[in-house]
Amino acid sequence: KNTLLATALAAAFDTPLFTFAADDRELAHIRADIKQMKESYEARIQALEKRLQEAQANTAPAPPPIAAAPAPMPAAAKSSSNMFNPAVSLILGGTYANLSQDPNQYRIQGFLPGGDEIGPGRRSFNLGESELTLSANIDPRFSGKLTFSLTPENEVSVEEAFFETQGLSNGINLKAGRFLSSLGYLNGQHAHTWDFVDAPLAYQAFFGGQYKADGVQARWLAPTERFFEVGVEAGNGSAFPGSDRNKNGFGSAALIAHVGDDIGDSASWRAGLSYLRTSEADRAYGDVDTTNADVTNAFSGTSHTWVADGIYKWAPHGNATHTNFKLQGEYFRRRENGTLTYDTQAQSLGTAAGNYASAQSGWYLQGVYQFMPAWRVGMRYDKLASGTPDIGLVNTGVLSAGD
Repeated sequence: KNTLLATALAAAFDTPLFTFAADDRELAHIRADIKQMKESYEARIQALEKRLQEAQANTAPAPPPIAAAPAPMPAAAKSSSNMFNPAVSLILGGTYANLSQDPNQYRIQGFLPGGDEIGPGRRSFNLGESELTLSANIDPRFSGKLTFSLTPENEVSVEEAFFETQGLSNGINLKAGRFLSSLGYLNGQHAHTWDFVDAPLAYQAFFGGQYKADGVQARWLAPTERFFEVGVEAGNGSAFPGSDRNKNGFGSAALIAHVGDDIGDSASWRAGLSYLRTSEADRAYGDVDTTNADVTNAFSGTSHTWVADGIYKWAPHGNATHTNFKLQGEYFRRRENGTLTYDTQAQSLGTAAGNYASAQSGWYLQGVYQFMPAWRVGMRYDKLASGTPDIGLVNTGVLSAGD
């Protein structure tokens, strides 16, 4: 009766008779498998731990070090780029010159003198020009730099003192203060980085050594694969070939353009064109008359200077550490128009003034080859063309050409 009753109930509810019994057997089987796996893994872990202990016991102890490591340097003696704020650098320069002619009598004939850095320097051993530079970041957008020039005559002057922006948008960079102008190629570099100890004759005749602007500069770097930049400068115009006019506003203006690119992976080139306009008011310079008496003359007017520059660099696969070659040259042309005043202090024949106009040019070409680290050989050729200046005082017979 019981069996018949269970069968009837199972049929009524459409449920298998042995479902619960089957489920219990399956759960028991799963539990047995899990237990077996745990025992197996525990056995393997114990075996690995035993092997590790045996390996450590059989390993010979490491020999003691030959010498103890040196004690760490005190914090104050460690070298760090952030040790000083601002950063400080000092460049010392020295020369030895063997000159056949007296450097005190040196003069570039046919050009109105100017500037303080003309000539081959003094004979024998000399200290040369040294530089002390202080630089620092002002904030994330600006940085500043100050460079003092120390001359062999124990004079200190401000070579550069400017602030400039860092990473403005659209490739624009601004600079303001006193700075080496970006005219040409060599002008923007400090003297200790030049390949030769003195400036080319063209720089001495047209810029008085180097052109330093007191003013502002804006440059734009184009977002192109080929290097291309343009710039504009405006200043008070007091540096030669300009002069201090004691006036408000700008006394000089410059336009600059440079383009360059790589040639394979071992060479590169750059070419540029620059223009400088300055105004002069009584730009004085010393001279001598036909009797060898000292006189002071002065020029007032405007100067227009054009500079074309080019450079080619080569180094095996771009690595200039061991071997490299550099060929560079620049061409200058200047036109001046205005008034030339003779003997402004009436030291000789008396003061006289007349018109003055000139068109003059000059250039240099140099090549430098580094054949091993720290050793280079080079050669430079300079040439100037003074032209035939139009001097009114000579044309009218007031002065002779020798005065």
